[in-house]
Amino acid sequence: MLKIGEVAVYPGHGVGKIESIEEKLISGTKQSFYIMRILDSDMTIMIPVDSAQHAGLRYVISSDQVLKVFEILKDPNFIHDTSPWNRRYKEYMERIKSGSIFEIAMVLRELYNLRMWKELSFGERKMFETARNLIKKELSIALSKDEEEIVTDIEKIFSNNSKGKA
Repeated sequence: MLKIGEVAVYPGHGVGKIESIEEKLISGTKQSFYIMRILDSDMTIMIPVDSAQHAGLRYVISSDQVLKVFEILKDPNFIHDTSPWNRRYKEYMERIKSGSIFEIAMVLRELYNLRMWKELSFGERKMFETARNLIKKELSIALSKDEEEIVTDIEKIFSNNSKGKA
């Protein structure tokens, strides 16, 4: 159970802070809800406490898990997906909505590498930014580092990856 003031991750939306826990009467049944403010968008969402785990609400990853994220980003062994964009888009959205930072890291790596082959479409660029923003926010909190430092670290990884391919 999360407490007021704690930071957590909600799939597809990113990192947020639990501002309150409120009881509401829904269809005659009293339910408790986390009231969470998403840090990036300042959006407020209500998440039923009873189904929060099922919905994917989770704590920010540990610093040990950050190493795994960086390993995924560094992994040069990936399959260049040549399937139609709409199929990739659907798959990437499912990965992002899963809430798993490891899945999101794979999406970011694949889109970054696709960017090396061709100019990304508007939808691909938007998804790239979404994945990068979700990762930078969570890693900055997990490591207590500035978000721009995280972006620099990620750019270094991809820069080194592209040098290895040249």
